[in-house]
Amino acid sequence: MEERDVFHMTACMINEPFYSSGKYVNNFLGLSIGWVCHTGSFSDCMPVWNETKDVCLIFYGEDFNDATEIEDLRRRGHHFGTNNASYLVHLYEETGPQFIEKMNGSFSAVLVDLRDQRVLLFNDRYGLGRIYYFENRDGFYFSSEAKSLLKILPELRRLDMTSLGETFLCGCVMQNRSLFCGVSLLPGASLWTFSKERQAKREIYFNKWTWEKQPVLSAQKYYQKLKETFTRILPRYFRGSEQVGMSLTGGLDGRLIMAWANRPRGSLPCYTFGSNYRDPTDVKIARRIARLFEQPHQTIVVGSDFFDDFPLLAEKAVFVSDGTMDVTGSVELYVNRIARQIAPVRLTGNYGSEILRGNIAFKPGYLYENVLAPEFATFVRNANGAYEKERQGHRQSFIAFKQVPWHHYSRHSVEQSQLTVRSPYLDNDLVSQTYQAPPEVILSREPSLRLIAEGKAGLAEIPTDRGIVYRSTPVIGRIQNQYQEITVKAEYAYDYGMPQWLSRIDHLLAALH
Repeated sequence: MEERDVFHMTACMINEPFYSSGKYVNNFLGLSIGWVCHTGSFSDCMPVWNETKDVCLIFYGEDFNDATEIEDLRRRGHHFGTNNASYLVHLYEETGPQFIEKMNGSFSAVLVDLRDQRVLLFNDRYGLGRIYYFENRDGFYFSSEAKSLLKILPELRRLDMTSLGETFLCGCVMQNRSLFCGVSLLPGASLWTFSKERQAKREIYFNKWTWEKQPVLSAQKYYQKLKETFTRILPRYFRGSEQVGMSLTGGLDGRLIMAWANRPRGSLPCYTFGSNYRDPTDVKIARRIARLFEQPHQTIVVGSDFFDDFPLLAEKAVFVSDGTMDVTGSVELYVNRIARQIAPVRLTGNYGSEILRGNIAFKPGYLYENVLAPEFATFVRNANGAYEKERQGHRQSFIAFKQVPWHHYSRHSVEQSQLTVRSPYLDNDLVSQTYQAPPEVILSREPSLRLIAEGKAGLAEIPTDRGIVYRSTPVIGRIQNQYQEITVKAEYAYDYGMPQWLSRIDHLLAALH
């Protein structure tokens, strides 16, 4: 690959002025690579070299390893920076490729070992840190964003109809394919090794069976282990030199983080995405939670400038997500851009209901086939069969290794373009723990509610957006729950699913807000 190709690939990934970028070229190994990251982020130290300058790491994402392992490296005489990824190359020096098995986070990376003349390409075990690739007789091309491959390989600028059918029906592409013909995704937990003399070695460093074969615990023992794990791993997500902000809603998972965060008064700015007409339920509840912990709270609203900028925002949302997000991503782009001004790191309860309570949000929709061209309708029908096949197997594995990297990626990619998104609910230790939940517990809110109550008693008394409190009075609790269910669904319908006939009436009453 020519250096100018790397330049063009990198340039089309620089979405904001606060991005840093660079490149590394090794003609002997036939390697040319560029990188892009947020300035000041965990990855903003590339390339990372060891002391003898014969091992180089280029890394994008974050790692939430135990701090004790990092300190052990210093005691062994390694020198590296603070609050960034520079220690990872020294973990490789100590343990070899096995260091990847200990990594904990969302990431994609390349490691160059000049001693053995080899290149390692790898990603996180869920595959949320994407690596797109294409290969032909001229070489192996890879990138964390598909657009950079399309930039230098115009023959790839064709939609894969199987993938498009899946996107229409399920909202995403399945089976580690992409929207583009010939462009594939590295599976999660990939470790691919390249060298000049040998054919590429393509391995998986983690198998989900490791978690699936764990023994199921009793409800009480599971709760005690869940509590120990959650409280132990949570401090990892406040590390680093950048300000962390808390994205709060009216649900359970953000408040569970708040219950055990133990942050000093005024040190954790909180915010909620709201409306410029009135405060929705999420804002009202989040404001109460922030006040309880004596933390500042701000409501981020979609202002009139959003509509002025909508064409550009819509185009950019589709572009940064490689087409996996539609134009509704314009709102995500807008509000997360404002959130970055509050804090460049966004801590969120995303994936909590999925990992802790087994919520399956990834499901096929329904399309009227008579509005589709007959040949395309076939691809949509086939997508339903593909989904049913992928849905088989362990519930938690479907959520962690398919729903998260396939279904949730589109929104995540837009958010991640503006700030660093962190969620403790994808921590390896925590996800592993949920595989030991008895069937009646993994679908229950009880462990989450109990954990909140034990973390902060007053927090358990604040109803969720669905009117749920811990150990409520049966009759009053049921009435409150029903009222909140209606309110939440009405707000959702107003935002996302208002029928056309009703929108005309709403327009006539718009002056009343």
